[in-house]
Amino acid sequence: MSAPDEPLGLTVHSMPSPTQALQGEGRRTALGRWKMAAVMLCCAAPVIASYFTYYVVRPEGRSVYGELIDPQRPLPALTATARDGTPTPLPALKGQWLLVSVADAACDALCEQQLYLQRQLRESLGREKDRLDRVWLVSDAAPVPARLDNGLHGATVLRVPAADLAQWLVPAAGHALAEHLFVVDPLGNLMMRFPARMDAEGAGHAKRDLGRLLRASSSWDEAGR
Repeated sequence: MSAPDEPLGLTVHSMPSPTQALQGEGRRTALGRWKMAAVMLCCAAPVIASYFTYYVVRPEGRSVYGELIDPQRPLPALTATARDGTPTPLPALKGQWLLVSVADAACDALCEQQLYLQRQLRESLGREKDRLDRVWLVSDAAPVPARLDNGLHGATVLRVPAADLAQWLVPAAGHALAEHLFVVDPLGNLMMRFPARMDAEGAGHAKRDLGRLLRASSSWDEAGR
C-alpha cells in the first residue's frame, strides 16, 4: 500500500529592501576600490622602496649632489622628431633611466661640455651603463653639426620645441635648461636635476648619485625596454 501523499513544502525567502540592496552595492563598490588600491600599491612598492632607500636610509651616509624634483614630472604626451625625421612619442622613452641634456642644434661650447659629461657619466657606470640612456633634446629645427656625430654615437637625439620643453623640464632659479643634466626614472618621471654648469669634480659626485640610484632600483629595473 503506497504512502499517502504529503503536502509540498515551500520556503519563502524575503526580498531585500531597496535600502539593503543599496547598502550591499555600496559595500561591494568600496571593497572593489580597496582591492584596486592594493594592486596599485603593490605595483608602486618597488619604486617607493628604492626612493626611500636612496633619500631616507642612505646607507653610505653621504649627501646627495643632484636636486630632487618634487613633485616628479611625467614625460609629456608629445611627439618628438628624430634626426632622420621619424616621429617619436616621448613616452616611448620609458623603461630605462635617462640622462637628459638640452640645447639648440648649433651646440655651443657649453652644449659640447654637457654632451661630453653625459657620455662619460654613462661609461663610468661600468656594467650598469646599459640601464641608462643618453638623450639629447634639440630645442630648434636647425641641422645638427656633423662634428658631433662621433660623440652622439649610441645617444638618442630628438627635436622638441623649446616651448614644449619648458612645460616639462625645470631649471634652477636664474639658470637655463641647457645648463643642467636631468635624470628621468624608468617610469618616465623627471626626478632629479644636477647643478648648473657641472664641472669634472661635480661629475664625480653625479656619478655617485647615479650609481646609488641604479643600485637602489636593481630589484625592479632591468636593462632594456
